[in-house]
Amino acid sequence: MMKKLAVAAFALFAAQPALAASPVPNPGNNAWMMTSTVLVMLMILPGLALFYGGLTRSKNMLSMLTQIGATASLAMIIWVMWGFSLAFGDTAYPAPLGWFASGGSYFLAGTDASSTAATFTDEVISKYVFISFQMTFAAITSALILGATAERMKFSAVMMFVPIWLTIVYFPIAHMVWFDAGDAGASGFLFKDGALDFAGGTVVHINAGVSGLVLAYLVGKRRGWPQEPMPPHSLVMTMIGTGLLWVGWFGFNAGSALEADGFAGLAMINTFVATAAGGLAWMVIEKMLGHKGSALGFCSGVIAGLVAVTPAAGNSGPFGAILLGVISSAVCYYFVATVKAKLGYDDALDAFGIHGVGGVVGAIGTAVVYQSFLGGPAGEDAAPLSAQLWVQVFSVLVTVAWAGVGTFIAGIIVKITIGLRVTEEEEVNGLDIAEHGERAYN
Repeated sequence: MMKKLAVAAFALFAAQPALAASPVPNPGNNAWMMTSTVLVMLMILPGLALFYGGLTRSKNMLSMLTQIGATASLAMIIWVMWGFSLAFGDTAYPAPLGWFASGGSYFLAGTDASSTAATFTDEVISKYVFISFQMTFAAITSALILGATAERMKFSAVMMFVPIWLTIVYFPIAHMVWFDAGDAGASGFLFKDGALDFAGGTVVHINAGVSGLVLAYLVGKRRGWPQEPMPPHSLVMTMIGTGLLWVGWFGFNAGSALEADGFAGLAMINTFVATAAGGLAWMVIEKMLGHKGSALGFCSGVIAGLVAVTPAAGNSGPFGAILLGVISSAVCYYFVATVKAKLGYDDALDAFGIHGVGGVVGAIGTAVVYQSFLGGPAGEDAAPLSAQLWVQVFSVLVTVAWAGVGTFIAGIIVKITIGLRVTEEEEVNGLDIAEHGERAYN
């Protein structure tokens, strides 16, 4: 009798559908994403800090370094508290709210060491790794804005502006471009539209560049600009920062594949060649216009190439990436050397002129270099060039409008409460002493 019961129980158990095993992160992919996250951190401190710091006057060097470090740190804390939830939370809302925000993951509730995040295939990575990777994007985007307002914005104003700006500008744009809800609710507004942004042309560069321009107008021009010369105090520092940014950008671009696969390799080679083309093109343009090919020009061209290839990193072949680098360098040169002077805006370190403008070139150009006739990865089911071109233009317009209006609101809130700008005396003496009581150099 017992034997019959045992056989029956076994048969009943065998008849039950097998429980699907939970996906386990591939250790190689996890290791690559951890490495990429650290590389993006390298872009911020020390990369961007030295790049921007070298471009300021010596009396504002420490101010620039401190603003970038503190901004990145504040962004990381906010990301854990509510930023990740708004951008990539576990709760996908129905449209229209779900087009712009998610929820349910405040303070990373429900996440532990066994939690996973989806990639672009059937693979997964550890969720903490994905959260950390995206956290560095929020941090560097916030810091990029500070190039436009260098040498005259109060440290306290920066610290008040950043949380407001992240909440009403960065998190919604990141959600709109990158959030895939699957069948759980509404995907991001631009994601569902088919916008191509591999690593942040809209989310990071156009967003930061436009925001910097708006904030620069609200803060006002530096005292004496443009009548007084304000040359960079250390191009050596800027060149070191440029090199660190280029190295870190491999984590930024190739890491956005979310796996150590062929698309990560494609993003890697594109980050090499687009950047090289941008740096050389800027120097050639200088020479053609009767100037000497400069170190500053090379650094500017490198960043222009990096910015333009960001949305196209995994969406372009190497030849298309080279074209983007050259075109972006030429267009950014025109804005930096000509348009800024004509329109009279004091974008101190050309955050808009290179990140904003280069981001637009890259985002729209991605539609072209994505096509197979230029060696791009577009398959037979890809949207026609004309259709994809409109999608990219629309994503740029939405990003520009959202960043512009949101930054204006955030800037006005700070301006009418604590003020945006240091006093005239503090600006003359330099922000290092006035704001931090220290000197970069004795």
